[in-house]
Amino acid sequence: MTRNKRLRRLSTAMLTVPMLTMFASGAMAEQEMNGHKSPVSTGSGVFYEIYINSFYDSNGDGHGDLKGITQKLDYLNDGNPRSGKDLQINGLWLMPLNPSPSYHKYDVTDYYQVDPQYGNLNDFRTLMKEADRKGIKVIMDLVINHSSSEHPWFKEGSVNPQSKYHDYYVWADKNTDLDEKGSWGQQVWHKNPNGEGHFYGTFWSGMPDLNFDNPEVRKEMIKVGKYWLQQGADGFRLDAAMHIFKGQTKEGAEKNIAWWNEFRSEMEKVNPNVYLAGEVWDKPETIAPYYGPLHSLFNFDMGGTILNSIKNGQDQGIATFAEKTLKLYKSYNKAALDAPFLSNHDQTRVMSELGGDVRKAKLAASILLTLPGQPFLYYGEEIGMKGEKPDEYLREPMRWYKGDGPGQTTWEEPQYNTGEISVEAQLRDNDSLLESYRSLIRLREEHEALRSDSLEPIQSGSASVTAFKRTSGKETLYVYHNLSGEPVTLQIKDWDKGKWKVVFSTSKDMKAKKGTVVIPAYSSLITKEDRKAEHT
Repeated sequence: MTRNKRLRRLSTAMLTVPMLTMFASGAMAEQEMNGHKSPVSTGSGVFYEIYINSFYDSNGDGHGDLKGITQKLDYLNDGNPRSGKDLQINGLWLMPLNPSPSYHKYDVTDYYQVDPQYGNLNDFRTLMKEADRKGIKVIMDLVINHSSSEHPWFKEGSVNPQSKYHDYYVWADKNTDLDEKGSWGQQVWHKNPNGEGHFYGTFWSGMPDLNFDNPEVRKEMIKVGKYWLQQGADGFRLDAAMHIFKGQTKEGAEKNIAWWNEFRSEMEKVNPNVYLAGEVWDKPETIAPYYGPLHSLFNFDMGGTILNSIKNGQDQGIATFAEKTLKLYKSYNKAALDAPFLSNHDQTRVMSELGGDVRKAKLAASILLTLPGQPFLYYGEEIGMKGEKPDEYLREPMRWYKGDGPGQTTWEEPQYNTGEISVEAQLRDNDSLLESYRSLIRLREEHEALRSDSLEPIQSGSASVTAFKRTSGKETLYVYHNLSGEPVTLQIKDWDKGKWKVVFSTSKDMKAKKGTVVIPAYSSLITKEDRKAEHT
């Protein structure tokens, strides 16, 4: 019997274990969504981040490309919710695809083309059409805080101060402190390599910041956004969204937000359902105001709280943090859609963080995919790929096979992902991490409560358990995650009345005795009240 069939059978089975005594009474109503409605139904799907160079190679040159992603869409979502053969993701985030001199392509030289290494505009349009046919939304990385120093604008503007492109960038004047440091201690003023003066570059001398005080720059970037929506993109992941204007001051933040309001308004003229997910890598209080113009912001601290809780074997406040941030974000926009994730292209991969322990990786997935919001997965996370800095090792080739095979990218020799780490190996294992992700994503699709924006922490009575309640309509789910490497026994109530159903369990060793339920190490349990049993 496949895991999916077991899951369906388990979902309809009566729970012989009753509900736990610490359940808070009453149900938390689903929060009203006013103002702008999110273009992606609230928390309904899961997005998948792809570094194109590493994903799938369609032409044998060793580099991943857009045609390769099109060829592997069935792995991500085959358009058949009942097949059980795909991840059933609903969205793709494509890392930068514009022409660039760097391997990562976060320094753009042409905002209106596809890097030849990845294909061409026709390949992009084909991918958009095929993804749309399977119900997959596609957002692309939009890198407009800065261009490449190799961009024609900078090349001309840095040589000729009289060129209109000179004012496309930020230049030092006589009052500038050239020793000024950025928010993480980096040098931000750089000597002009092509002439006189110094220019501002938040991240690196090869990435000069664009001057958004110049209305011509704002107009150009609106034109760029509209162009890609017209090519079929459903929206954008907005790189460095808090760095559009120079400096991390209150005035700078207000100008950033005003710009994103302008940008969103203009994008909605092309696609009223455009989806904008912003990168604001900071504390929740800094992130929250960006929910005025943007639909989603990546919740960096949420991922850290989940992983630290699992590593420590004790809850670091997962549910309370989720509830607090959700309330904060919705105070700025009732339609705010949180974007939780475990890791991305700038961070140590989950499996490396968790010491290669598959049980812990499954638990991390269970927690992420039972929280509110629009979850994002990083490619290879579903098969337990590893990786630590430098950044190239966070972006190693996706492992389709134990060895070589069609489509396997070879642009970089793997340092962390070799041998058994592959899709091929895990497709043969019904208890694999890949199968866990497939089951959990389908679980979200099957239960509206898991796709809602409601969450209420539950006091479990154990520091090793994070527990919370999810509600939507007439359905209320009670979610328990054992973060420790030891079984945890929790007190239960009405154990003998047969009024509870198991919705999901990650362990076949879940046990119930009179007055208690035992949740095995690194396991999850989801239950709900069986209202029919109340009347029998």
